[in-house]
Amino acid sequence: MAEEPMSTLQKAFSFNMDKDKYGTIAEIGAGQEVSRFFFRAGGAAGTIAKTISAYDMDFSDAIYGEEQDKRYVTESRVKKMLDKEFRLVIERVGDKRPKKSTYFAFADTITAKSYSQRGECHGWLGIKLQLYPGAEPCEILLHVRMLDESNLMQQEAIGILGVNLIYGAFYYYADIDKLIRSLGDNLEWGRLEIDLIRFSGMYFEDLDNRLMALKLVEMELSDAVVFSADRQTLVHPSELFYMRDLMVMRSMFKPVTNVSVDRMNSGMEIFLRTSGVEAETAMSVPEISIAEMRKQDTFDMQDILDRVDCLNLLDYPVIVSNYLRFFRVRAYLGRYTSGKVAFVLGIPNLNTLFDAAYYKGFEGGILGAFASLFDRETLLFVYPMISPDNPEEVITAETFPVPKSLKYFYYYLEANNMILPVERYNDANMHIWPEDILRQIQKGRGDWEESVPKAVAEEIIRRGMFGFNSGR
Repeated sequence: MAEEPMSTLQKAFSFNMDKDKYGTIAEIGAGQEVSRFFFRAGGAAGTIAKTISAYDMDFSDAIYGEEQDKRYVTESRVKKMLDKEFRLVIERVGDKRPKKSTYFAFADTITAKSYSQRGECHGWLGIKLQLYPGAEPCEILLHVRMLDESNLMQQEAIGILGVNLIYGAFYYYADIDKLIRSLGDNLEWGRLEIDLIRFSGMYFEDLDNRLMALKLVEMELSDAVVFSADRQTLVHPSELFYMRDLMVMRSMFKPVTNVSVDRMNSGMEIFLRTSGVEAETAMSVPEISIAEMRKQDTFDMQDILDRVDCLNLLDYPVIVSNYLRFFRVRAYLGRYTSGKVAFVLGIPNLNTLFDAAYYKGFEGGILGAFASLFDRETLLFVYPMISPDNPEEVITAETFPVPKSLKYFYYYLEANNMILPVERYNDANMHIWPEDILRQIQKGRGDWEESVPKAVAEEIIRRGMFGFNSGR
């Protein structure tokens, strides 16, 4: 049975009673909700050196410096806040308190719901802290989306999350799973989403922040995380996708094969012929959904990260998401770009997309889902497939066997160029099936190496990915 978490006030009070901890709380936006919990709990005078809230931009700039892009709810801003407040704590009291003291600075910069705020309600939170006396500081940063419908509820949620972060950073740092999971303590599901987490500093130097991001998805603290193409960096989707035109391919990519690459290349070729899409703004983005893995209890973070690594080798950024249905992915991307979005999909995906059972339990059923998918001029590019019943037959967008009840709807989408066939493709790859390639990989070296990109084959063999049998 799962251990019941401490209440937020209990955490705040317990922290206040630990007189060896001492630091500053700085908050911009959404009130001073984090510090309020510590003051309500009682005993904060022994642990909180200062609280500060600089709402006026000129005051904020005078304290922390100007931002070149004039944005204040950014990672850059919260890091400047942390750096300055931590330095001031050490300078002002570091030689006046007991030698066993450890110091911290907590900061957040938030844009919450208000009369003037109609866009995304989100923010950055972070803590810079010593994990033992005299240590070099470590840092934990979060980006959060706030989903409550009122300003007061959003303020409360940020307060709870901030207390969870401060408490977890000090008391759970040796158990990272527990630390991350505790961020959701006392927050009902759906109140907020943590879509980026980043650990840094000496104690956390061996942590792979990409695995930490996957833990957010696994623990349902986030619906999706994004990995940049450089195999090192976690990026926020607003940085990567802003003002971009995105061509997405949903697949398991276990492994990425030559037909996967051809599908993305073929889709991009059509995408670049679309009105308003330019090569400079267009981006191919593979997406791996873990929704089915979660259902089947087969979630393996290292296996997923191996797939991400192989796609990164080919210079693709990657989304890993909890989204089962296409329209959810479309809505997610719509938060970060007003550009065009297209999906390139194979015939099996198209078959699923037009299966009414796929939308069981969804309000509005299949028509409601398609309305959500196509409400922003979404495009579907259909890659052909050799018929499993007749090797001489190729199934295309035009010959796809649409369910009888949906055939006129399908024709409507075709006639209005929302569904387009992929016409230029490499038919030499049509025999490649990822499931077959995976079985061959698990037997050792062999012909499968010709069916995946060379760099990917080398990486699979070198690292023993996907159950590769190095003994044969």
